[in-house]
Amino acid sequence: MERELLILGLLKAQSQHGYKINEFIEKNLGRVSNMKKATAYSILKRLEKEGYAQSSPDQEGNRPAKLVYSITEKGEKRFEKLLREVLSSTDETTPAFEIGIMFIDHDSARDALAYLAARLDHIERLLDSYRSAPKHPNGLGVDLAIDRRIRMYEADREWLKETLAYLKKQIEADSN
Repeated sequence: MERELLILGLLKAQSQHGYKINEFIEKNLGRVSNMKKATAYSILKRLEKEGYAQSSPDQEGNRPAKLVYSITEKGEKRFEKLLREVLSSTDETTPAFEIGIMFIDHDSARDALAYLAARLDHIERLLDSYRSAPKHPNGLGVDLAIDRRIRMYEADREWLKETLAYLKKQIEADSN
């Protein structure tokens, strides 16, 4: 649903070639989306098949024709529906990390400490990267998404610090 919303939103902003959509996602949304090129193209094809998008050939000079995708009226309605759903709902899926935490007692406390410390290091690098992201010139939405991502990682970082301290105390208590 989120990927479909992303593609429809980009088409709503402007009709464009598939490669331009991929280029925009990579350059501008790479920090908030990990969509692969093949995925974007398959979504475009599906949206077209379902009547949410249409394509028309565009040819410049002697170059081969390329398809330009546009959102249809039906696609506009679908975009609005998806946008309302995504903005008003909560994601109830359990992230893989939380599933791993559920089984942390099946590993040694020292190993768990090492894994969580590695995650903390990774989160610190991600935070540095997100904080250094330039402001997006074409609207508030991307900046809001990056700000939310920063806040989520900050919360995860604090939880990890507390959990690492707790595990260290457990290891000390077990060794006495």
